[in-house]
Amino acid sequence: MTEAQQPQLSPDLVRIMERRLSAIEHRSTCLQNLINQPEASPAEYARANKELRKLSGCMDLIAHLRTKQKEIDGLKSLMAECPEDKDMLDMATEELSKAIEEEKRLQSLLLKSLLPKDEADERDSILEVRAGTGGEEASLFAMDVFKMYERYSQKKGWKFEVVDIAESDLRGYKEASAAISGAGVYGKLKFESGVHRVQRVPVTEKSGRVHTSAVSVAILPQADEVDVQLRNEDLRIDTYRSGGSGGQHANTTNSAVRIIHIPTGMTVAIQDERSQHMNKAKALKVLCAKLYEIERSRIQISRSKLRSEQIGSGDRSERIRTYNFPQGRVTDHRVGITHHAIDDVTQGGNLDVFIDALLLQQEMDAIASFSSSSKY
Repeated sequence: MTEAQQPQLSPDLVRIMERRLSAIEHRSTCLQNLINQPEASPAEYARANKELRKLSGCMDLIAHLRTKQKEIDGLKSLMAECPEDKDMLDMATEELSKAIEEEKRLQSLLLKSLLPKDEADERDSILEVRAGTGGEEASLFAMDVFKMYERYSQKKGWKFEVVDIAESDLRGYKEASAAISGAGVYGKLKFESGVHRVQRVPVTEKSGRVHTSAVSVAILPQADEVDVQLRNEDLRIDTYRSGGSGGQHANTTNSAVRIIHIPTGMTVAIQDERSQHMNKAKALKVLCAKLYEIERSRIQISRSKLRSEQIGSGDRSERIRTYNFPQGRVTDHRVGITHHAIDDVTQGGNLDVFIDALLLQQEMDAIASFSSSSKY
């Protein structure tokens, strides 16, 4: 997040944060005392050490903040003691201005460290795009959206690996999925989940009438074996001949793979690769991500039955964005932002206009929640 996007810290918010910081300092002192006590049991020592390690990053920032606050107090005292010394006053005023800016920067960093974090933000992602209402035109737009994320990923230096594509008659995408790998992929893309609506004249339209179609996008954090325990007895794995546009490799071997997770009934089918082994590996990767997302949703709901995120639920049924080609604009309905260079967005260039606004909104919502939960 750039300096211009840093949220302003109100005096009330600073006071609330100071109470939290004092509590952290007190807790750190108690833990230090505990591990220095000879009578502490090995279990108590281990627990205290683990908690101290968790607090260490925050404590380093607090130490820097306290040093800077002492410097500010010292400069203010100096200015009060030497009101007639213009050179001294000018120098102290300049130093004070720099010190206050640094204090604000440290306070912003500390506030971010205190806000709740989604541990999945640093993970890789599975992207799924499905054509919705609108027939062939929806399939063609699904292809455009899928390629938009591919280009965006390339610009970010991420790895974009096609998992599976099911083509329509006009070579659009009825369904398409990809694995996206890189630093902080899920945290950047997670608010792209939902219904993307397009308004344009389809290639199949002879009279020039504008049609409205829709595709659904799902962004899932990739899971690993530690997150999801897949037991062989819970899986039914079928192989079959892949369909396609023909050619020497089509329909000659049982390379396509369908995996059914028996406890949930969830099905994943992949026929993108010519190798059955590779299709199975891809299908397991997608299945793990889907099961991990179910568990994440269950935990989030159980933590707060009244949870309602102002920027949108990430629900695939929620209409989040409209791409209006005749007017050359893209509008995100959650943050109310319209961008008037539609080609830049669909080429993956200006997608950050929306993504950065959504991430900033998430941070502001978290700050508001932090304030309201810390009043009592």
